[in-house]
Amino acid sequence: MSEEAASRVLADTVWPAVPSGALVLVPVGSTEQHGPHLPLDTDTVVAHAVARRTADTLAAGPNGPLSVAPPLGYGASGEHAHFPGTVSIGYEALRAVIVELARSLSLWAGRVVFVNGHGGNTAALDSAVALLRAEGHDLAWTGCAVPGGDAHAGRTETSLMLHLAPERVRLDSATAGDTRPLAVLLPDLMALGVRAVSPSGVLGDPAGASAEEGRRALDATVSATVRRITRWTVDDRGRLAEPDRPPGISGTSVTSGASRSSGRSGSPQAMGP
Repeated sequence: MSEEAASRVLADTVWPAVPSGALVLVPVGSTEQHGPHLPLDTDTVVAHAVARRTADTLAAGPNGPLSVAPPLGYGASGEHAHFPGTVSIGYEALRAVIVELARSLSLWAGRVVFVNGHGGNTAALDSAVALLRAEGHDLAWTGCAVPGGDAHAGRTETSLMLHLAPERVRLDSATAGDTRPLAVLLPDLMALGVRAVSPSGVLGDPAGASAEEGRRALDATVSATVRRITRWTVDDRGRLAEPDRPPGISGTSVTSGASRSSGRSGSPQAMGP
């Protein structure tokens, strides 16, 4: 990492060097099962990578100072509660953390963007960002969308992790899960949780995953995130809109989530990666 890039990492910065009015990107992930082959912090790793590479790309343009905050590694993961290792703080706690993080950041930062890597976090982000924008804060959130990606711990996330952290992927343990479309699975996922639908925890099929496919997916996600931030069109959910899509209309992808359920920790809730 170059010295310039390192200066954008908030955790490595000393307070006199923190730029006033910076655009701050806050990665939001989870600690939850990702099948027998991917680590529990997969969503956090992906969100952090998207945020850092987005900041590097934006720094090359006339965007003013940028900073990437330490990732929030716990989210609303009640749908994965029946798998050991999952740690969910639930909707209410996550919403409160997002609100207080943004209020604190507003004392010295300019704009704030929450970069979300877990679909189960979307309800808390919707509610928190709506409140914060009503208070006058200049902020929004965006998902780490991979168009056409499978739902959870399948080929898409496995490829991303093979690109970002190949030493942490246990390919010899990878197995296919339920490969039906998320729209078909969602009612059972919300009512029963992931384990009742897929005992392995996988929704999709990791077969065919590759680091090169992960690199392309990450590049596309970063490019989309840069476009959204540059355009800065915020929809009625507080989410940055796609440049080619009217505000309020969003696509379905592996990391953006497909529901606005407000499930609590320990109980099934909106499905997310």
